Amino acid sequence: MKEKTILITGCSSGIGLATAEGLRADGWRVFASARKAEDVASLAEAGFEAVRLDVDDSDSIAAALAAVFAATGGTLDALFNNAGYGQPGAAEDLPRDALRAQFETNLFGAWELTRRVLPAMRAQGHGRILFNSSILGFAAMKWRGAYNASKYAMEGLCDTLRLELAGSGIHVSLIEPGPIESRFRPNALAKFLEYIDVEASVHRDSYRKQLARLKKEGHAAPFTLPASAVCDAARRALAASRPAARYRVTTPTRVFWYLKRLLPTRWLDALLDRAA
Repeated sequence: MKEKTILITGCSSGIGLATAEGLRADGWRVFASARKAEDVASLAEAGFEAVRLDVDDSDSIAAALAAVFAATGGTLDALFNNAGYGQPGAAEDLPRDALRAQFETNLFGAWELTRRVLPAMRAQGHGRILFNSSILGFAAMKWRGAYNASKYAMEGLCDTLRLELAGSGIHVSLIEPGPIESRFRPNALAKFLEYIDVEASVHRDSYRKQLARLKKEGHAAPFTLPASAVCDAARRALAASRPAARYRVTTPTRVFWYLKRLLPTRWLDALLDRAA
């Protein structure tokens, strides 16, 4: 049986690395990518076919995909768009550059990579494309407006692409994690300090609490699962003959998915306010 191939973005740590390790153990030929040269080197030392891929850079996307196709003979069975980060900050404090940067990484880069992969998948008559979304792709929480928006947009485009690919043999699935063990908070803290002027904001008192949460060691939210839980969802999406449109990971994601459909908006807002 021909070895199945997958390209995964954002494999320096967390979900990307755990998924790369899990799928490799399952027998997949994994092309593990990362943005920084030192992370690519670490992946190579760990035995992966490591690729440098910065989703913010079109030339990097093209070069990475060219390298993958050169190694596979122009085919690719699956793509997992995982790279991303969260930009904290109240919506009214988000400068245009912060929103632009959030969308470049979380959505535009993933979309460009997907578009470049699709011709090969169409030619081979099959493919799986996974997008790492979030509970915040359907249930918005305060202080996370940029991230909420990028994931809401991702979900809309993925739903559209899934409809347009019907009958092609190419399937699109969203994975929607809640709290997961990763470097999400340290990365978010760096972006918060880069773009948000805490002392100039009317929200500065709330920001001080947010900063404490972002700096906290260990779990910052209940029901946090290891990154391998997302790998398990990816396994199901890749193995299913008819993959689901969405795979919800963690208890909060499953609970809020139903609450959003059952509760009046005012009641849901109250719950989301308490959960923020």
